[in-house]
Amino acid sequence: MRVWAVANQKGGVGKTTTSVALAGLLAASGKRVIMVDLDPHGSMTSYFGYDPDHLEYSVFDLFRHAQTSVSDIKDLLLPTSHEQAALLPSSTVLATLERHSPNQNGLGLVVARSLAQLWGDYDHAIIDSPPLLGVLMVNALAASQHLVIPVQTEFLALKGLERMISTLNLINHSRRHQALPYTVVPTLFDRRTQASLGALQILRDTYPQQLWSGFIPVDTRLRDASRIGVMPSQQDPSSRGVQAYRLLLKYLLESKTPSMVA
Repeated sequence: MRVWAVANQKGGVGKTTTSVALAGLLAASGKRVIMVDLDPHGSMTSYFGYDPDHLEYSVFDLFRHAQTSVSDIKDLLLPTSHEQAALLPSSTVLATLERHSPNQNGLGLVVARSLAQLWGDYDHAIIDSPPLLGVLMVNALAASQHLVIPVQTEFLALKGLERMISTLNLINHSRRHQALPYTVVPTLFDRRTQASLGALQILRDTYPQQLWSGFIPVDTRLRDASRIGVMPSQQDPSSRGVQAYRLLLKYLLESKTPSMVA
């Protein structure tokens, strides 16, 4: 199983859209995909019509019962708009996780261990990560084999990217045996504005090795898909946004990252 985390320490950069769009394209190609919502805000969970304030079970149950069995993990999964894609939903109670479990050993590896138990059932896992450094972010990065960092092409968003890379370096030095590869993905690009053009050039100058050469354009069809709770590729597979995500997926699939094994 290939595991990708999608993260940035700034909101509104297209993190959930990127997660769902990639998952949808993988599912459309016949791959079995699990989407993991680790953000207490529950944007991915809400995307598919579930209320993170009122779910009986969620990813929070993995942290409450760190030795969860395979059957229990499967019981937490919810269907999505595509039969090939399942959702491990979030809950707003995740925001209290560190307060409720301050001294629990192995808390940073709960998601990695849980996904490893499901390796034979899914081809890909995509983790929608929280924007703040903490045990949930640590779990996302520890479980991941490749990090995708969406960055809105405007100047304030570049600061969020700097914080995210600082966090990644911290995790790499303290918790991982080898550095986690990452790809910076320019999002919400509008070629009509100098702000987008200037920010994209800064990204190209600053991160020449890690920057994906394309960009995700502003596309109202992506917003339309989220409004009705379907994958963007289900709503309009020929839209500019979906075409861009298709190119990004091709790039990520060709990246040399190891598969997770049991």
